[in-house]
Amino acid sequence: MLGSTYGTLTTDSRRTRVVACGETLPPAVHGSAATTDDLDVSGRPLNAAVPDLDRLFRPESVAVVGASDAEGRPNTGITRQLLSWAERVGARLHPVHPTRQSVFGIPCSPSVRDLPEHVDLAVLLVADPLSVIEELAETKVKFAVAFASGFAETGEAGAAAQDRLAAAVERSGIRLLGPNTNLNAFERFRDDLDGPAIALITQSGHQGRPVFALQELGIRLSHWAPTGNEADLETADFISYFAEQPEVGAIACYVEGLKDGRSFLLAADRAARRGVPVVAVKVGRTETGARTAASHTGKLTGADAVVDAAMRQYGVIRVDGLDELQDTAALLARARKPGADGVVVYSISGGTGAHFSDLAVQAGLKLPMLSEAKQAELHQWIPEYLNVANPVDNGGHPVGDWRGRKIIDAILDDPSVGVLICPITGPFPPMSDKLAQDLVDAAERTDKLVCVVWGSPVGTEDAYRRTLLGSSRVATFRTFANCITAVRAHLDHHRFTAAYRSPFDEAPRTASPACRKARALMRPGRQLSEHAAKQLLRTYGIRVPREQLVTSAAAAVRAAGLVGYPVVMKASGAQLGHKTELGLVKIGLTSASQVRDAYRELTDIARFEGIALDGVLVCQMVERGVEMVVGVTHDPLFGPTVTVGLGGVLVEVLRDAAVRVPPFGEDQARAMLGELRGRALLDGVRGAPPADVDGLVEVVLRVQRMALELGDDLAELDINPLMVLPRGQGAVALDALAVCR
Repeated sequence: MLGSTYGTLTTDSRRTRVVACGETLPPAVHGSAATTDDLDVSGRPLNAAVPDLDRLFRPESVAVVGASDAEGRPNTGITRQLLSWAERVGARLHPVHPTRQSVFGIPCSPSVRDLPEHVDLAVLLVADPLSVIEELAETKVKFAVAFASGFAETGEAGAAAQDRLAAAVERSGIRLLGPNTNLNAFERFRDDLDGPAIALITQSGHQGRPVFALQELGIRLSHWAPTGNEADLETADFISYFAEQPEVGAIACYVEGLKDGRSFLLAADRAARRGVPVVAVKVGRTETGARTAASHTGKLTGADAVVDAAMRQYGVIRVDGLDELQDTAALLARARKPGADGVVVYSISGGTGAHFSDLAVQAGLKLPMLSEAKQAELHQWIPEYLNVANPVDNGGHPVGDWRGRKIIDAILDDPSVGVLICPITGPFPPMSDKLAQDLVDAAERTDKLVCVVWGSPVGTEDAYRRTLLGSSRVATFRTFANCITAVRAHLDHHRFTAAYRSPFDEAPRTASPACRKARALMRPGRQLSEHAAKQLLRTYGIRVPREQLVTSAAAAVRAAGLVGYPVVMKASGAQLGHKTELGLVKIGLTSASQVRDAYRELTDIARFEGIALDGVLVCQMVERGVEMVVGVTHDPLFGPTVTVGLGGVLVEVLRDAAVRVPPFGEDQARAMLGELRGRALLDGVRGAPPADVDGLVEVVLRVQRMALELGDDLAELDINPLMVLPRGQGAVALDALAVCR
């Protein structure tokens, strides 16, 4: 980790800790006793609580409150399905209804207080679950499911009703699924399939149907959690739980809104530690999508750029469509760890191979050129005039005889190859039948990933339905795009988890010495002047130019002599934002007369505009470097976020920036720079020397420390421009804006 004048940005492992410069440690976190090891410097949890949901999915006894067997009633169909489900999982079912003696021949209890035994799960088929929750609290039931709608998805009144329900659930100790959920958790899962399974989480039940249907293609599903409005149990709880289940090979999520950003990141961190891939569709990329999602679930969707960055930061694979969700989750659940990241495209058509290869390379897949020796080997079976460097074009005829299998085996035996992809754009029996069978047979003898894109729009061919879909080793797709998306996700996931270090392991537990000094400079509810904002930066070891704050022309001349010509002069005031537009910045002043004139002009403009100043800054002029911006903002879901991007006027023109959610380490700070379109500027262009990237990274980490320690009290920080000097010379904050909450 990069060092600093106030100490290195490393984790303090001492047992006795304080929170945020002397605040007392909260007595509890998420309902359990908190220790100092459980919290970061801002008092937020560092570990995901993993709920024991075994009895939710596999209860021994179930109560159905509001059960019915009257034909034509909605509750009757639900009761019938629950009876069937209880029989499959081996659970005893107890109907509850105040006016019925029995339901489907099973004795009925008038209320939950009259149940013949303790139950693990209560399914509530009532319009208002609140009163039932209060009754269930007396019975010590572990879990409840509420189907009722009319809560936060309907507006303010519904949100208030959901708040009352959530409070009752918290008092009761029951874990609640819903409200506004459905029967998806009680679907019939096939038990004749083996291999790693997909666990499914959806806030909208219908959106999980494509993934659930994968069972018909031989892909196993183990769980389905339809979370609904998440008054209690949320997506993060299920990610944490599913990541611990040995049968789960991948977690597929359809997310409309996150209940709590921190909980989601902790859950994603748990999955990343265990190497369990999480694939998610997260709606709300556009304003329309975000508005629709909020009206459906009553959740905040969060700024999409922050959501996107947070998911990448913790290895969550974000896809756009349900078709991508099902294909990517299926591949990640079943594919073995790759031994190499090289992809070879093998086809019977040069056009098909070239088209697919273009798309694959554009998506970031690595298509290595096969060695001359390997090409010579392939030319034993493929005519010399065809290209076999990668993509490999066999011309068609070798597919129909013994040569087809020889070619596939030779490609898979190359140590640089980790993935073989064969796009078959259409059926052409018997050759396509032979090709499909050769690919399946070859896949059985290798640990490498074999993918087929079956491009026929029909999908009823035996080569597809029986041969390819009947194989547990070949990954079969219907489109080029979905294949490329899934393969890239597969390689990225294993690359990510191999290098993953949990940011929460490195998160600071105690406040730095700078924190107390910084808080003394803050003014609640106010924007700081540039001078005060720079003092705030100094406390965290962030370099600022030599400068003095003066209140007279004569003092300005003396300050310029001390700072050293040429100088920059700026008006400084607590509520002063964009100074340049108002003419409140003068640069390149080289004499005492220019300084005196500039002082008078700056103060005259401020007086005319009615702007209160605390003085005029006389600053060292720093000319040579790359202008960047580093800042802190607050996201309603994730809290403080750190942004870095091209600075100066480019920040508003190009909007070239990357964001991360603290805590994060040096590797993520460097990754942020790699995401910038203008990253090459830091390497030096048109004769400019390379910039001090290490110095820039250090500033990003110091700003992150400020965000963590000052927390909500620092509403906004904007260092723009941060001048990144040539390599070895560091970075200087030329201007800064800070807003206190």
